[in-house]
Amino acid sequence: MTVARAAILGGSGYTGGELLRLLAMHPGIEVVEATSREYKGKPIYYAHPHLRGFYSIRFTSLDTSRIPDVDIVFNALPHGVAVEYTGHLIDHGIRVVDLSADYRLKDPEAYRSWYGMDHPREDLLEESVYGIPELRREEIRGARLVASPGCNATAAILSLAPLAVAGLLSGPVVVDIKAGSSEGGAKPKRGSHHPEREGAARPYSPAGHRHEAEAEQELSRLAGTSVRVSLVPHAVSMVRGVLASSHLWVEDLDLQEVSRSYAALYGGERFIRVYPRGSIIDVKNVVGSHMVDVSYSYDERTGRLTAFAALDNLVRGAAGQAVHAANIMLGLAEDLGLGYPPLKP
Repeated sequence: MTVARAAILGGSGYTGGELLRLLAMHPGIEVVEATSREYKGKPIYYAHPHLRGFYSIRFTSLDTSRIPDVDIVFNALPHGVAVEYTGHLIDHGIRVVDLSADYRLKDPEAYRSWYGMDHPREDLLEESVYGIPELRREEIRGARLVASPGCNATAAILSLAPLAVAGLLSGPVVVDIKAGSSEGGAKPKRGSHHPEREGAARPYSPAGHRHEAEAEQELSRLAGTSVRVSLVPHAVSMVRGVLASSHLWVEDLDLQEVSRSYAALYGGERFIRVYPRGSIIDVKNVVGSHMVDVSYSYDERTGRLTAFAALDNLVRGAAGQAVHAANIMLGLAEDLGLGYPPLKP
């Protein structure tokens, strides 16, 4: 097996650390460079003590004037920080998996509306592939640039994708998200710092959350018509995990059709586990893994159909999804570096 050389931009945060952890034992990808402004010149274990003994390289600074000698780059920097550098890498023949929001939306006007910015590389927006492997596998296979989705958007989309394909998303969809504190990143902030989250359950960004744009874009593509999504995330006292409960109202529902839709879309997928209707899924059963657990329930009295998805925000919602896409881009087996079971307890 030919081993691909990889660089990680922004290697000292939670997502960068998860990329380093997943790739430490990956037989087809070797990390030869990881950048960090704060830890420049220091060993990897300074930022990630759990990785002591797994890497001999040291963090470097981000030099946007240099093209690294690698086959693929994972951009784990915050939104807007390296948007032009990603384009610069693409221009020089380096494939990129971008984990920021910089290339997720196709419409340049959407960046003005949702992020208040004029996108500097509008030419790459149409080319970039939204990187949920189960839904965009063939496009990812030949991609130069994959935009890795947000964790909340991933949970919302994977919960609803079979219903979109079945033509059931004719009305507005309400997505209730429960999210762990690691979603806020490694730098403590009052709203995301775990001591402020422990014992808490509160909404944030209750109107106009940016992941709505991603969910609407991808679900509309699957449905073949415009889909409207209202997404409300809630901060809860867990470190890892996202649980999406996606509500819509459907009269005269054919439950066998719904079951067939989930089986048709996810039945052969290695990393998505479909539970029977009415099953209770739990974030604790996917933590530390690339797995996604999905199910649905139907309240006949009110006509409420609720689709559920549970995933680990740092693995499936970030680093794992990026590695999954990179495996496909590089022609490797999809489960390399990812084929291990969740942690318990």
